[in-house]
Amino acid sequence: MADNHGTDGDTNQRLSNAIYGTPKINPDEQRHYLGTFRERVALTMTVAQLKSGDYLTAFGNDLSQRDEVNNTVLMNGNLGQDVLGPYIRTTTMHAVSFTIKNDPEYKIGDDDLALVVTAKTAIDVNPVDIAKKYADQTSSNSDQPKPVKKTRFWQRLFNK
Repeated sequence: MADNHGTDGDTNQRLSNAIYGTPKINPDEQRHYLGTFRERVALTMTVAQLKSGDYLTAFGNDLSQRDEVNNTVLMNGNLGQDVLGPYIRTTTMHAVSFTIKNDPEYKIGDDDLALVVTAKTAIDVNPVDIAKKYADQTSSNSDQPKPVKKTRFWQRLFNK
């Protein structure tokens, strides 16, 4: 008599994979980091940071410091081409490959990730947020005090 205990478990596993799909390791983490693991992430940019355009030079500087062969830029394709265009140009200027992810599971809220620079192997870099990593290189003028415009009494009175 043949022993079918080994193949019976394998058949059930294959059937389960066919019905539910192949199980993933840390699916929430992969969904957050546009399909990759946290330990492979070198740099992240949220949708709000990407739309502001303040971090484009910092992004270019980060790409110039990286090895082009071992890095890939993952972009949230649910954003428009007008938003992603400058970052795609910067990525191609630095000869780094990029992938646009159009999966509907990637959201476009301000706190969701829009851009992830990732390596093929684990690198474990901290911090990965571009605002924390390159706080001194942003072109944002929000840290500088705004000049106070003095208004005269009559201007305040008549709102002019």
